[in-house]
Amino acid sequence: MDRYVTGAVIRRLRESKRMTQGELAEKIHVSDKAVSKWETGQGFPDISLLEPLAKALDISVIELLSGEDVRNLNRSSNMARGKFYVCPVCGNVIQATGEAVVSCCGLTLPPLEGETADEGHVIRAERVENEYYVTVDHPMAKDHYISFLAAVSDQGVQFEKLYPEGSAEARFRINRVKYVYAYCNHHGLFRTGV
Repeated sequence: MDRYVTGAVIRRLRESKRMTQGELAEKIHVSDKAVSKWETGQGFPDISLLEPLAKALDISVIELLSGEDVRNLNRSSNMARGKFYVCPVCGNVIQATGEAVVSCCGLTLPPLEGETADEGHVIRAERVENEYYVTVDHPMAKDHYISFLAAVSDQGVQFEKLYPEGSAEARFRINRVKYVYAYCNHHGLFRTGV
């Protein structure tokens, strides 16, 4: 039940929209007593009301369920400010231009923060003509490997998916690249500037 919308979330979102319980109730065609019961924890909205409730509160259903009102502060869509999300179940990689609520395999994924590369995850970017040749001196065993490399500029992302027993290397066009990322399936996301 802790993954279902709570009354405190409904109240906070309703008050932030400067709506009364009656105004919210009218928008979703329920009584103001129903809204009051939800907000005081004496009941929960029916699942059929989640979509209209989210719409009335101007958020997505996923945001409503997570209790977080996510707003993308990267309105200019500067790709260098983007976020990476990696599913620990299937390995799916999602890149977004800003904050988002991302779900995969039934999990809500947190945005990954690129840490400074440590000695076990040193990212080397060597300039070769009009490309960066990127390598990571890291084991590529079946259970511990670099899953992807990415070169990020303010205009876009170049992405190279890697596989166990392969090599941790890729070539990226130099085209305004600011950062290179490496994702280790055990230790997370690492970043270096170029």
